[in-house]
This record gives sequence, structure tokens and C-alpha cells, in this order.
Amino acid sequence: MNEARPLPPTLAQRYHGWKATTFADNHTWYRRLADEGQRPRVMVISCCDSRVHVTSIFGAESGEFFIHRNIAALVPPHRPDGDLHGTSAAVEYAVTALKVTNIIVLGHSRCGGVAGCLDMCAGTAPELLEESSFVGRWMEILRPGYERIAKVQGHEARLKALELEGVLTSINNLATFPFVRERRASGDLLLHGLWTDIAEGTLMEYHGQAGIWEEV
Repeated sequence: MNEARPLPPTLAQRYHGWKATTFADNHTWYRRLADEGQRPRVMVISCCDSRVHVTSIFGAESGEFFIHRNIAALVPPHRPDGDLHGTSAAVEYAVTALKVTNIIVLGHSRCGGVAGCLDMCAGTAPELLEESSFVGRWMEILRPGYERIAKVQGHEARLKALELEGVLTSINNLATFPFVRERRASGDLLLHGLWTDIAEGTLMEYHGQAGIWEEV
């Protein structure tokens, strides 16, 4: 195993700074988390984008959120076909083992994955259509959303519309998992669709019964 290398010095220094300050000041709390295990009530599915800082947005502490990140915060439909499903596994663990009571799907502005999907579906990103493209195959989850925004005019408006469609697609796909349906039917699990503008700090939520997005 010759692939792993030591951390860059700047990251090692940051770690030592955290260990000497934040960790030292809260050592008892971290020890409790280690001894008692995690009991998060909320799962957050967000994008890998480094500009989306989930715990900061909600002021969450260690142990509060069970977080899964992937390209464009997408959830595939329930499809137990034997392939590897990191996102599906995270949802299953959160719902059946941790018994979370809320699942948040958090989309965001200027999403590179969604922009790639927009280009791929429009035929201007042939590299994403290649079977060898992991990103392209993953973004196929959102292709139905692209069809639904066909009448939206202007690139920026289309990008935002598809970002919002990504959140709703993931919410709808979550509802196809049997264990999610069961917990929702008993009133023990709620699904939430959110979208944040990384430049403005605004947070929008989808009201399913009214079919509208509103600022939180």
C-alpha cells in the first residue's frame, strides 16, 4: 500500500490547533459522544460542494446531524439491483438504525453537478454521455427534471429551476424506499426540501401541499 501520503503541513497544523482549543474545551462532550454513540434526529443529504457548509447553516454541533454528501444532493429511486449504492445505504442506516425523524435534502445555487446535467441533456457536454463518466451516469437521475423545465428561458433561470427540480426529485425518490414509506405512514418521519443561495445566505423551503417555494 504505497498510495497514501502524510497530510499537507497546513492541514496538520489546523488539526493541532483544533485539538488544543475546540476539542480541549469540549473534551467531556466528545467523550460522551464516543461512549454513548450517536443519536441524531436529522439526516441531511447535501451536495459535495465545498461552499455548502451544512452544520454552519443550522448552527449544529457534533452529533446532531447525520450527513451524507454526493454530487448535486441526489437520491436515486429504490432499486435493489445488487449494485453499490452509497446514498441508498446511508438512507437505510439513518432510517432503520438511527431512527432519524427528519430527512433534509439541501440543494444550492451555482451547483456544478446540476450545470453539468443541464449541458449533458442539452447535448453540449458529450463527455458526460460516455458510459465511463461516473458523473454523467449519476446525473441521469435528474434527466426527468430537465424535461420538466423545458419551457424555462435563460441559462441562469434554467439552472436554478433544475437545482430546485433536483431537490424535488430526491424527495420523490426517497418516498419510493419501503422503510421510508413505513416511517412516514406512522408519522415518525418527515421529509424536507431546501435550497440555499450561497451568495446571499438565503434558505428556501418547499411546501408540498401548496406546491410552492418560500424563504425560511
